[in-house]
Amino acid sequence: MAEFESGPKKTSDMESLNIKVPETAHQISQDSWFQVAFVLTTGINSAYVLGYSGTVMVPLGWFGGAIGLVLAAALSLYANALLARIHETGGKRHIRYRDLAGHIYGKNAYSLTWALQYINLFMINTGYIILAGSALKAFYVLFSDDHVMKLPYFIAIAGFTCALFAFGIPHLSALRIWLGVSTFLSLIYIIVAFVLSLQDGMKASAKDYSIPGSKASKIFGAIGGFANLFFAFNTGMLPEIQATVKQPVVSNMQKALVFQFTIGILPMYAITLMGYWAYGSGTSTYLLNNVSGPIWVKTTANIAAFLHSVIALHIFASPMYEYMDTTYGRTKGNAFSFHNLSFRVLVRGGYLTINTLVAALLPFLGDFMSLTGAFSTFPLTFILANHMYLMVKKNNLTVPQKFWHWLNVCFFSFMSAAAGISAIRLILADSRTYHLFADL
Repeated sequence: MAEFESGPKKTSDMESLNIKVPETAHQISQDSWFQVAFVLTTGINSAYVLGYSGTVMVPLGWFGGAIGLVLAAALSLYANALLARIHETGGKRHIRYRDLAGHIYGKNAYSLTWALQYINLFMINTGYIILAGSALKAFYVLFSDDHVMKLPYFIAIAGFTCALFAFGIPHLSALRIWLGVSTFLSLIYIIVAFVLSLQDGMKASAKDYSIPGSKASKIFGAIGGFANLFFAFNTGMLPEIQATVKQPVVSNMQKALVFQFTIGILPMYAITLMGYWAYGSGTSTYLLNNVSGPIWVKTTANIAAFLHSVIALHIFASPMYEYMDTTYGRTKGNAFSFHNLSFRVLVRGGYLTINTLVAALLPFLGDFMSLTGAFSTFPLTFILANHMYLMVKKNNLTVPQKFWHWLNVCFFSFMSAAAGISAIRLILADSRTYHLFADL
């Protein structure tokens, strides 16, 4: 167990053979670290980046937002690296977050972690469907302002499209070429939003960067903004992603994480800061609603954001798909046999139908980001990661190291509670302002 304490070391083929691998219907240990890095980068540069100027920078301002972006990235890299180091524990690969928690804490922790992760991924997927629907609506209003088509209609179309894609992609490793497609799509909407925001910002005579709201709303907004920051950098499913990487799984995963938090985050930083610079406190939660420019350019960006959201959702839905396929589906045979395909249509279709219904009922994207950060990203990525590392490595850690991990556990527990209160307050406020199935 101590071999990873001072950093990852190369695992020999014989050592790899001695590590037990749980049964799963999905492929594991098939992907290079570079492909896994692109999975992580696809998540961090998803269409969610079009909202960070409004959901992170507006409530935090220049100082809090800029410092927060750097600090949140550093803490997220550290926490994810801790999780990566304990992927192989007790002579077994833990390819699911709940398996790792169950091994360390017991059966109750297995169930609790699974519930937290399910909520986390469900809300992330709901957010992707809201994003995809918002992109379709933004495309529609470029050509028509009759308001006949409402946001819930576009959310329904987005959910149906996500389901069609899910039927054809049996598992996470099967994305392969789609990761390249998603990278191309993300570059389209990020470059378009960046350039058009730059043009608008240069034309604007004055910009207002003051943090809006009363004193109380500023405090709660800042807490929500910090929750959104940590939401932006984390997946809540690192063990499931690490399960796909080839041996040696620890060093390869850490290579992927370094790529994600260096090269991978640059596009997100660029568009987040540029959007806020251009529009200040008036930045919306979907940046393409702010920009002005040629209709065909904005059309291309919105369609790219829509298609990217469809692909990215599949990444965050894969743990649920793996659970259903392994528990209730067939673990062998052709992935596109009638039985396996019909099973995916029935089960994944049902899951995404529920996602789509919730997205249409409560299409408050910023609120979902805050709530997800509070109740699942903080516990899964920071609280549990530090405590599980403490439990596994306790005999090899010095007193200052133990103190540091306990400090992280306590700090992020407090942040989780505060961010949860803030997110619930925001949702209640929006619920009073907007009705169900609101056309935002």
